[in-house]
Amino acid sequence: MSILYWDQLGERFFETGVDKGVLYLPNVNGVYTDGVAWNGLTSVTESPSGAEPTPMYADNVKYLNMYSVEEFSATIEAYTFPDEFAQFDGMATPTSGVTVGQQTRSKFGLSYRTRMGNDISGDELGYKLHLIYGCQASPSERAYNTVNDSPEAITFSWSIATTPVSVGMLKPTSILTIDSTKVNSSALSTLEDFLYGTAGTDPSLPLPDAVIALFSGETSSVTPQVPSFNGSTIITIPDQAGVTYYDGLTALSDGAYTITENTIITARPNAGYYFPANVDDDWLYIWD
Repeated sequence: MSILYWDQLGERFFETGVDKGVLYLPNVNGVYTDGVAWNGLTSVTESPSGAEPTPMYADNVKYLNMYSVEEFSATIEAYTFPDEFAQFDGMATPTSGVTVGQQTRSKFGLSYRTRMGNDISGDELGYKLHLIYGCQASPSERAYNTVNDSPEAITFSWSIATTPVSVGMLKPTSILTIDSTKVNSSALSTLEDFLYGTAGTDPSLPLPDAVIALFSGETSSVTPQVPSFNGSTIITIPDQAGVTYYDGLTALSDGAYTITENTIITARPNAGYYFPANVDDDWLYIWD
């Protein structure tokens, strides 16, 4: 048997702050292959809902509770937003500097970091990474006020609904949370290379299966092969396990690929794989 004690030294934990926001743009296959920094992020309010009980009765007693599907939504507040977010906020840009509202709102991914602290380390104990998938922003009001003797910058706000993505044998989910104080530091560093990019790799948001595989030790390193080029119009895409090659947002099959303009081919690791740091993952081919 053991005795319970409260508020012991080093056990007064708390969470605070929000930083390192990143917006992720999905390709046509739903893979978040391009990330951009979200400056001016002031808050993210997570709002899970659902899981409401419906009582069932039998034999004149309460028999059981049936629970509704759980949903995940959030509210994002910020002083500004990346230019790339306009398309997710229902705006199109037919020409530079001109935006058209009330357009189709597509899905995006998001990550941000919150700090963890205790009574010994302050707010430097560690941090949590929050990864959100399948986000869609709803229209929101913006109040533009006159400048006065107490000036304030306008704060933008968006309500976010989500569509869950698959997670192996678990139920689909819209959010993953990684606690830096409880996971392998090397695996955490690799995940952050994905999320924030490296000298040779663009930032991206791995899907949940890939994140879980990373921390369960089930990932493999793979170095992307350079697609060959005949010097004019034909690029040969390698047949390589663990790697998918893209032309923009289009995933490419292995074999000959014909180009009709200057083209950048990008490589991305598949679930269960990762690229070592400082490897090239995109190549420019000059059409002739």
